[in-house]
Amino acid sequence: MNEKGRAPRGCAMLSQHRHAGSIRLAPGLRTEAKALRHRAMFLVLSRKPVLLLSLTALAALALWHGAPSTAVPDAGGAAAAPRPVVPAPVAPGAALLVSAAPRAVLRSRVDFEQVDDLYRYAHDLAAADRAGDVDAGWMLSRVRDYCAGFALDPAGYAGDTRAIGEMHLAVSPALVAARERIGRRCAGFAPVDALAREAVLAHRRATAQAGSLAAEASLLALGQPLAQDAAYRRGLVERVRASRDPEAFVALAPAMGIAASGEDTYEGMVAGTRYTELAWQMAACRLGLDCSASGALMTSYCANAGICSRDGRQDFVSFVLDAAVPRQGEEVVRGMVETLLNGTGTSK
Repeated sequence: MNEKGRAPRGCAMLSQHRHAGSIRLAPGLRTEAKALRHRAMFLVLSRKPVLLLSLTALAALALWHGAPSTAVPDAGGAAAAPRPVVPAPVAPGAALLVSAAPRAVLRSRVDFEQVDDLYRYAHDLAAADRAGDVDAGWMLSRVRDYCAGFALDPAGYAGDTRAIGEMHLAVSPALVAARERIGRRCAGFAPVDALAREAVLAHRRATAQAGSLAAEASLLALGQPLAQDAAYRRGLVERVRASRDPEAFVALAPAMGIAASGEDTYEGMVAGTRYTELAWQMAACRLGLDCSASGALMTSYCANAGICSRDGRQDFVSFVLDAAVPRQGEEVVRGMVETLLNGTGTSK
């Protein structure tokens, strides 16, 4: 808790799934943390703050059932739409995918990772979204996810960041750096920008119905798929894999982890364990998602869940293999990634 007896804002485990996976953390945090999810969308889509894990155990982190989403007012003052992330280092094999994508789509995704003023960027996305740009709608949704914890209470967020730094925990430097990065990039957002959960879901659903595969995948991960039947859900997973779209891969990943355990729908697929979710995320990195140390994926893991690398230069894949996967499991996880990218999408 901070000096006012409250848990730091913006610190939350990123999933609301009933099932929990576990990940081995670096010393100084805790050896296990439940329900690890990279998508801050789970912060956005529920509103009720909940009680927390022990402050010293998880670097002053709270378990939330989320924070309100941030909306971006349009020129007339009305609230506009939802969510993004992007290609940075493009892996071999992803070059064709990148070169074939519309330039405007690539630019909006790159800008999400690179611009310092996400508030202005979100205004631009909102205008494009209203004009029918489906990918802009998805990327706007990603901005909300990224900035949700900060927008709830900017002044309080900054105060809690200072308090975490003053604790001098092993994780404090990395956690403070991640939260300061979010605070700097999300400056301009405020509580007045919040959207209700229903509005966020409605926009995401509209974006999916308009043709955004990433938005469609995120709805499955949120337990709100466009259709409930098994054939649709399995078909969606197959469409995501065939698309080789890193945004769709990372949006789908939470649905392919522990949440899929025991689901006959996904039998034979890379699904159902704590490692399969990581495999989908790692595959997204291979396809061009920015998985660098300062990218949105690593920043959100650290700032929102307290899962931080002590090496400020470590990217997501290196961090996963270093801290989350035992040596005996590394070959298995790498094999899952290869299956997703170069195989049939089903495991033997």
